Amino acid sequence: MKAIQHFCTITKHKIIVMKECFKVGLYRQGLLHDLSKYSWTEFRVGCRYYQGTRSPNNAEREARGYSSAWLHHKGRNKHHYEYWIDYSLDGKKVLAGMKMPVNYVVEMFLDRIAASKVYKGKNYRDTDPLEYYENGKAGDLMHPETRALLERLLHMLAEQGEEKTYRFIRKKVLRRRYRWQKKRM
Repeated sequence: MKAIQHFCTITKHKIIVMKECFKVGLYRQGLLHDLSKYSWTEFRVGCRYYQGTRSPNNAEREARGYSSAWLHHKGRNKHHYEYWIDYSLDGKKVLAGMKMPVNYVVEMFLDRIAASKVYKGKNYRDTDPLEYYENGKAGDLMHPETRALLERLLHMLAEQGEEKTYRFIRKKVLRRRYRWQKKRM
C-alpha cells in the first residue's frame, strides 16, 4: 500500500484545484473540493491501487469490474457530471444528464486542468485537458448545455491559455451567469 504517495497526490490535486478556483472567485468550492477523497471508502482504494500516473479508480475498475471509490466519489461531488445523471424528464424512465449549475461546470473544468497538471507534471500543456476530454467516454450522458460550456472552456484554454480563459470565466461565465445555450460559440 502506498498511503503516503496517494495522500500526496490527492493533496497536490486538491491544492491545485483550490488555487484555480480562487483565481476565478469560487472560494468555497476551492476549499471544499474533493474532501471525500480523504474518506476511508475512497482513500483505502487509492492506497491499494495507487500507480502515480493515472487515477487508482481505473485500476480498481480493471481489477474488480467497477470502482467502489468512484461510485462513492461521484455521488458526493457536484462538479462531476455523473452526479447529475437522473431519470429523463421526458417520462421514458431513461437515464439522462441534467443541466449542471454553471459554477459546478467551471469547477469540473478546473478539476480537469488540475488532474492533467498532477499526472503530466512539468510536461503539462494547456491542450492536455482537452485531449484527455476528447479521449473520454462522456457520450450522451452529459447534458448538451453542460457539454457546450465545458467544451468551450477546454477549447479556449487550448487555444488562448489560462489567463484569457480565466478572465472569460470571471467576467462572463460566473459574474453574468453566461447563457452559453443562447450564444453558441
